Amino acid sequence: MKLKLFFPLLIVAVAGCCREESLREMSDRVFERAVAQSVLMDSQLADDEFPRSFTADSLVTSGCEWWCSGFFPGTLWYIYEYTGNEEILSLARKQTAKLYGLYNRKTDHDIGFQVNCSFGNGYRLTGDTTYLPEIAAGAAKLAKRYYPAAGVLRSWDFNIRGNKWSCPVIIDNMMNLELLMNAHRLFGADSLKNIALTHANTTMANHFREDWSCFHLVDYDKETGEIRRKQTIQGYSDDSAWARGQAWAVYGYAMMYRETGVQEYLSQSENVARMLLGRLPEDGIPYWDFDSPAVPEDDRDASAAAVMASSFIDLSTLTQDAELAEDCLAMAERQLRTLSSDHYLAGEGECAGFILKHSTGNKPGNSEIDVPLSYADYYFLEALVKINNLE
Repeated sequence: MKLKLFFPLLIVAVAGCCREESLREMSDRVFERAVAQSVLMDSQLADDEFPRSFTADSLVTSGCEWWCSGFFPGTLWYIYEYTGNEEILSLARKQTAKLYGLYNRKTDHDIGFQVNCSFGNGYRLTGDTTYLPEIAAGAAKLAKRYYPAAGVLRSWDFNIRGNKWSCPVIIDNMMNLELLMNAHRLFGADSLKNIALTHANTTMANHFREDWSCFHLVDYDKETGEIRRKQTIQGYSDDSAWARGQAWAVYGYAMMYRETGVQEYLSQSENVARMLLGRLPEDGIPYWDFDSPAVPEDDRDASAAAVMASSFIDLSTLTQDAELAEDCLAMAERQLRTLSSDHYLAGEGECAGFILKHSTGNKPGNSEIDVPLSYADYYFLEALVKINNLE
C-alpha cells in the first residue's frame, strides 16, 4: 500500500518542481532583488553621482549631465510603483532631487531621458507639483534644439570619426519626444506638440529602409533641410540594423501614437515590430547588431531587449491586428523571462547594485561591452510593471 502511494506523490512533487513561474511570481522575485540592489547602489553614490555601468569589478558613475542620469531615479520610481516600498520612495525622491536645475547646465537632446524618467515618473506617481517646473523647463530647453528648416531636433553637438555634421539626428531622439508630449499634456503647450510631430514625421520619412530597419543617424543641412548623409555610428556598418536603434524606433512610434492618435505612427511601429519579430533569436535577446557576422554569444544586448519588451507590451494593447498583438505579447514575455533568468539577472550584492547583466553600449567605440547599463535596468522594470498592469 505504501508503495502504491509513493508514485502519485512523486509525480506531484516532480510536477511542482517543473512548474513555470507565473508572471506575477517572476515579477515579485525580480522586484525583491531590485529593492536590495537599489539600496546597495544608493549607498555607493555621492551627492553628485549617478550610476552608469559596472566594469572591471568597479562601479562606473557619471555626473548629472551624462545622458543616463535620469535612469536610476526612474528605476527607483518603478520599484516604488510595483512594491509600494516607502524606503524606495525616499530614495527615489533623493535621487530625483539631484537633477534639480539640470536645464541650467549644458544639455543635449537627451534631456528628455533625464527629466521624463525622473521628474516625469515622480509627478505621475506622487502628484508632487514641485516637479512640474522641472518638466516645463526641461521641455523648453529641448525645444531650443529645433531647426525649422530641417524639421528636426538636433541630436549631437560634436563630431566623431572625422565626420563634420551640420544637424545630426539619431533615432534615439524619438524617445525624447515623450518629454515634449508630456509637457504639452500638462501645460497645454501646442508649440511643443508641433515640434514633436514634425520631428517624428521627418524621421519617419528619412531614417527607415524598405525592410523597416533604420539608420542610426541622418545628417541634415541645418539651413536647407537637405539630407547630407545616412550612417549607423554604433552599429556594424552604415547599412546594418543596430539592435538598440531598432528598439528606439519601435518604442518611439508606439509612444507617439499613444500620445497623439496619429495612425501613421502606429503603422510605423507595427511594421518595425514585425521586422523585429522575424529576426530575434529564440530567447528574445538580440545580438548587438542584427547584421553583424559571426557574433560571439556574449555580444547580446539586454538593454535592447528590455526596450523592445516594453514597446511590444504597448503595441499589444494599441494595435488592431490581433495576430500581431498576440505575437508582441508572447515575445515580450519571452524576453522578460530570459532577462529574469540567472544568466541575465544580477545576484544580490553583485555588479555594485545593477539589476541586469550583459548589455552592449557602443561596440564600435569599444565602450561598455557586455556590462550592466542603467537604461537596461530602467526599461526592464518598466516592462515588468506594464505587463503586470495588463492583468
